[in-house]
Amino acid sequence: MIAHLPILQVIVPLIAAPLCLILRRAHLVWLFALFASGIAFLTSILLLQQVMDTGTIVYELGGWEAPWGIEYRIDKLNAFLLLIITMISTVVLMAAKKGIEKEISSEKHTLFYVLYLLSLTGMLGIVATGDAFNVFVFLEISSLSAYALIALGNDRRALWAAYQYLIMGTIGATFILIGIGMMYQMTGTLNMEDLSRRLPEISQTRTVFAAFAFVIVGICLKLALFPLHLWLPNAYSYAPSIVTAFFAATATKVAIYLLIRFTFSVFGLTFSFTTLPLQTLFIVLGLLGIFVASTTAIYQQNVKRLFAYSSIAQIGYMIVGFSISSVTGLTATLLHVFNHALMKSALFLALGAVMYRVGSVDLKHFHGLGRQMPLTMAAIVVGGLSLIGVPLTVGFVSKWYLLLALIEQGWWPVAVLVLLGSLLAIIYVWRIVEAAYFKPPLANTGDIKEAPLQYLIPIWILILANIYFGIDTRLTVSVAQAASQSLFGVGL
Repeated sequence: MIAHLPILQVIVPLIAAPLCLILRRAHLVWLFALFASGIAFLTSILLLQQVMDTGTIVYELGGWEAPWGIEYRIDKLNAFLLLIITMISTVVLMAAKKGIEKEISSEKHTLFYVLYLLSLTGMLGIVATGDAFNVFVFLEISSLSAYALIALGNDRRALWAAYQYLIMGTIGATFILIGIGMMYQMTGTLNMEDLSRRLPEISQTRTVFAAFAFVIVGICLKLALFPLHLWLPNAYSYAPSIVTAFFAATATKVAIYLLIRFTFSVFGLTFSFTTLPLQTLFIVLGLLGIFVASTTAIYQQNVKRLFAYSSIAQIGYMIVGFSISSVTGLTATLLHVFNHALMKSALFLALGAVMYRVGSVDLKHFHGLGRQMPLTMAAIVVGGLSLIGVPLTVGFVSKWYLLLALIEQGWWPVAVLVLLGSLLAIIYVWRIVEAAYFKPPLANTGDIKEAPLQYLIPIWILILANIYFGIDTRLTVSVAQAASQSLFGVGL
């Protein structure tokens, strides 16, 4: 069984998805989906442990040796991502039964779990596979499920958000497919390990340059990197809160993984950062994303939309770390991938709890909630502090490593800009705190109760994780550093 863990990681949620249709009863479907996600989470823990102990795992499907057959290749980088995706999926599903009660009509509850598991399967497949075309296949599985999940929301604007995401996502996927096709045309292989050996020989050809451009632009569309972010605010704002909590913590992280995988492993560090001016381009776009999105977040009246723009800004921090092109910089990016997943899943789940009790997440409906929903609002405050980067939270850890990486390179002006960008987060987080704790409740709001326990437990699991991993950084830092060093060939 241990030898088959890489394929079980993907197969378990894939098989579980259609089986949900047999169970009928919503309670049983929820428990079954939670069980399947839990198995995937356990599998990811075992895979990470095995990779850290023994090195890269190569699993050949059907016994066909690559590049003739398809292989799953699990190294430190994607083992870390598998852990993040399955962990968030499992914790978010704990709140799903209550979370979808008021935001998705009852006859669509089973469909929600089917689509959720298919989206999870797609993301796990993207991360686990060692085949470039399989990346596209799993990307489509994940994306098509995502479009449908967003459209399940009761708000009619969810349909427009899903349509907008579908158009942008399809363009991104098409770009990635064109790039993969060009690489196949030049090398005759789709195996990423094989591509990494063959591409350097033909790296100065126009076809390879074009392939690289198509792949990078396609990934940046999926990543919602500024200015290709236009689909994200609506998608996060109008999707059901459970869907937003899941996607905000996982979907963009998978795109970050693809960006790292293709630039470092497939095309190679020299080609990506030396032959092409990728470093300058991403530094500029990352910083613009931080300032433009953070400034826009300050003026939002819908709190889900506020945190959606905040996510675009946080992607900017990850891109700045990535573009430094150093072990410390990539470590900072991978740390922020993990830490941001904890922050945003907690915050969007807490907003789901507000939606459950209040029926709205507009800022004006937060007036007085600090007294009416003390545990939920305390969670939002702690999550907000983590977003700012206050010490003893995970946000501080990743921003600390990002500043270290910038100072190592002597990029003091960029370090100052990163600090200024973090200060902008104080403003939009303070607006929520001010409304909840310093303003009286709106008239005729009735007696608003604290969120149900089924919501509070997963919210506080994530909030406590924000604090725990902000204090004890041994696991996250050691895995992120090991993954970064392996990509740079340090210590190999």
